[in-house]
Amino acid sequence: MIEGKHIIGFEQIAKGESCFYAVDPVTGNKLDHRFYNVTTDEINYAISKAVSAFVLYRKKSGVEKAAFLECIADEIIALGDELINCCNAETALPKARLEGERTRTINQAKLFAALLKEGSWVDARIDTALPHRQPIARPDIRYMQIALGPVTVFGASNFPLAFSVAGGDTIAALAAGCPVICKAHPAHPATAELVAKAIQAAAIKTNMPDGVFSLLFAEGISAGLQLVQHPGVKAVAFTGSFKGGKALFDAAAAREEPIPVYAEMGSINPVFVLPEALEKYGEKIATGFSNSVTLGVGQFCTNPGMLVYKNAGKQNNFDDQLKNAFQNTTGGVMLTQNMYDNYNAGVANRLTNKDVVLLVKSGTDAGGNTANPVLLKTNFIGLKNDLCLNEELFGPASLVVEAISKNEMMAIAENLSGHLTATIHGTENDLIGYKDLLDILEQKVGRIVINGFPTGVEVCTAMVHGGPYPATTDARSTSVGTAAINRFTRPVCYQDMFQHLLPEELKNENKLNIWRQINGVQTQSDVEM
Repeated sequence: MIEGKHIIGFEQIAKGESCFYAVDPVTGNKLDHRFYNVTTDEINYAISKAVSAFVLYRKKSGVEKAAFLECIADEIIALGDELINCCNAETALPKARLEGERTRTINQAKLFAALLKEGSWVDARIDTALPHRQPIARPDIRYMQIALGPVTVFGASNFPLAFSVAGGDTIAALAAGCPVICKAHPAHPATAELVAKAIQAAAIKTNMPDGVFSLLFAEGISAGLQLVQHPGVKAVAFTGSFKGGKALFDAAAAREEPIPVYAEMGSINPVFVLPEALEKYGEKIATGFSNSVTLGVGQFCTNPGMLVYKNAGKQNNFDDQLKNAFQNTTGGVMLTQNMYDNYNAGVANRLTNKDVVLLVKSGTDAGGNTANPVLLKTNFIGLKNDLCLNEELFGPASLVVEAISKNEMMAIAENLSGHLTATIHGTENDLIGYKDLLDILEQKVGRIVINGFPTGVEVCTAMVHGGPYPATTDARSTSVGTAAINRFTRPVCYQDMFQHLLPEELKNENKLNIWRQINGVQTQSDVEM
């Protein structure tokens, strides 16, 4: 039996008594990794280390932090097949998928490293003094973003690499200058430990302070709530269920010092198919939609959980196109027994609605945690009368909604809550005629996809992976892309500060050669006095 330990700064510790095991999701059997649930003392120790590390880490230069992130990427690469094999055993995700996810994890660390080396992300603004202005002189005022403080990150179940220990939340927080205390997801603890050791090694090699990163193991919600409620923690990042995210948000809001919680909590990612596109490309859309719904056994936060189309009044063969495409898809093993049970219960619950029918079910019952793709159908009335149809069903299922008019389609869009994405399939004529649909969806989601599908989130500077509540707890932020760094910073300004005491980013001489706003003008020039 392999004993897993908490990674607390540069130490490896396990002093608890209760334990849990990594589990093979295919068989349900325990794997040969045992992990002890973190104790309150260990939580306090990790946060104490993070608080001490913050004093030093926040002052590290962009170049120094970039070297740390690049070293993390190198250490993850160095894990080689051991990481992929371990993750495959704990999640049943295909090795090719995990290799791609590892590449994404590495690349996002390098992307943030490049952001730090360039340096303009601090949004430096300088308004020089106007001593002779009448009737009141203006002081010298200089502004920039600085690190918020220690951050708690909760690893996600469905992305054991890209949204977990060294995932986007951790990398964005470290880039901002914030130490991270990560709570491993109990569905893949051995994978989490491997990656945490890689981060620990990178921190030591690049002379980061002890406590800049910690990883803690725990089942249940108690440890997570302790982390969120601890006064040393200044922000929280979470990817998971609405219930879990809302509980953390409420706990953070109830603190004596409330802190921000950036929780991604689920989305149905509706797809709207407009009339001309339906007539011209119906079969292609049906195939792409079916593949998107069932990709990764439907275990993506951008899985399209609803498709809305308008019946043109002609012979309707789009349902048949959807059936044919969906029958060619396959299911697979879900990440955990609990997810599989919730998926089946969710499908069954929706079929109790008299206005919902089973359009097609793909595959045969294979037992274990193997989920079968399911496509359901309803109409405008059925959707309007059953609130659960507007909620995420995590797994390879989706709901087709047939509208009989443009007004019904617009009403469906108007009644949407907040989601991560919305997709529109339409020709140029369609999109001109349905411009008001675009206007509605801009208020409902963080990303609008045209003639594509939402699964697959590009990690780049312009990406928004977020959306209005209840998709997330803060629609102003993203958890993917370089703008994610802004979740873990706050602005500070210096008034009439002596030059030698200013941060390098705000001094008159622009030695870092970053872009700054000087008296309202974006420039890389020095401040002229």
